Amino acid sequence: MPLFDGWKVCPRCGGQLTHGDSLVECHACGFAHYAHSAVTASALPEEDGRVLLARRALEPFRGAWDVVGGFVGEGEHPVDGLIREVREETGLGFEIARLLGIWMGDYEGRATLNLFWTGRLGPGRPQPADDVDELRWFAPEDLPPPSELAFDGLMHEVLTAWRSHPSNEER
Repeated sequence: MPLFDGWKVCPRCGGQLTHGDSLVECHACGFAHYAHSAVTASALPEEDGRVLLARRALEPFRGAWDVVGGFVGEGEHPVDGLIREVREETGLGFEIARLLGIWMGDYEGRATLNLFWTGRLGPGRPQPADDVDELRWFAPEDLPPPSELAFDGLMHEVLTAWRSHPSNEER
């Protein structure tokens, strides 16, 4: 349970926590918290048979290619998080075409549940912003090699799925 590594005292009352199966509890005040995966929402914007990727400006994986996206906020609908992340990182809106898939991953030792959609950017020219250094369009045959992609194989799996989807095989 990496989420609870180092948790010893209750954040509510300061009492001693007990660790269970994917759970921490405080018997003094009744606090209980279950381990869970952090949710991410990411976009693969498409245009003329190409996909837009973002070069990461920050660690982890600074300088590696990634998709546009990020963590969904507490209580935020994943689609709203997706639209927010695309706007934060490109300056543009996003029109969803389809859910590409759902993958499990890891973010610095924390389990993640990662949702990926394809679609089109809104009008305008995408500009890198927030935690993105560069945005670049890639044709399926010109995608960066796995060694230049973020998240230890996850982005490679996602881009392989994107490249092999029937709508992309017509190119």
